[in-house]
Amino acid sequence: MTNRPDRAADQAAKTRDAEMSASRANISNREVEDVEARSSPRTPVIYEIVRRSGEEEMERPLTSLWWSGLAAGLSISFSLLAQAILQLHIPDAPWRPLITSLGYSVGFVMVVLARQQLFTENTITVILPVVAEPTARNFGRAGRLWAIVLLANLAGTLFAAAFCSLTPALTPELKAEAIEISRVILSHGALDTVFKGVAAGFLMATMVWLLPSAESGQLGVIVMMTWLISVGGFAHIIAGSMEAFMLVLNGAAGPLEVTTGFLLPALLGNIIGGTALFALLAYAQVMKEIR
Repeated sequence: MTNRPDRAADQAAKTRDAEMSASRANISNREVEDVEARSSPRTPVIYEIVRRSGEEEMERPLTSLWWSGLAAGLSISFSLLAQAILQLHIPDAPWRPLITSLGYSVGFVMVVLARQQLFTENTITVILPVVAEPTARNFGRAGRLWAIVLLANLAGTLFAAAFCSLTPALTPELKAEAIEISRVILSHGALDTVFKGVAAGFLMATMVWLLPSAESGQLGVIVMMTWLISVGGFAHIIAGSMEAFMLVLNGAAGPLEVTTGFLLPALLGNIIGGTALFALLAYAQVMKEIR
């Protein structure tokens, strides 16, 4: 009889221990789920997101790519206009470029969040599928997309530059400020512009790589990366083409001068920075995990 209370107490203790263990297990499971929800995607996941995006873009019809690229060229023109507006109203001071460079980000925000086709974004998204499967078909699809988007982007910035130069859309003061900003693209030699283009291409590819894990912070990523391009004086072929066309249409430079002095060197640099450097490095760091 005297052992029954002890047995009952032992049983109650075991029951409490079991309940506490179950409770700890439940909390642990919830914590694991919470950690997984809050964790950033692993590198192979980001790689796959960017690669699939490239696959989808290469499958799009020519007409869709053209109009999306044209829209991107028109949108990117607001980078120069926003910079000119800020520079027109901010007093000349050593810190002024830090503020006016924020205007440079405006066109990129419009392009990226509107999902328009920008050539320098495709230096990584399109190349990853090609690196993963270097077939003649993939090379052909990538070349087709690059050619269409680049021409469409340049057509868009040319139209925007003509609109700003040949119509009264801009005040004389604002147009003069835009032309003054545009002169900077020809202040360096062609070789210097190539290296500045490499930096810009790498930053653009970095932006594309960061966006899948940024979620609600995508705006900040776009602004940060493109602000660095502007404040660092790097060369972006599409944003810079708006400046090049402004110079030509307003008699501040000749077509050959802007082509050999900026457009071709910046294009080469952007391709090297976004493709040969970032895209290949991005593939190298996951190639053993995806095979």
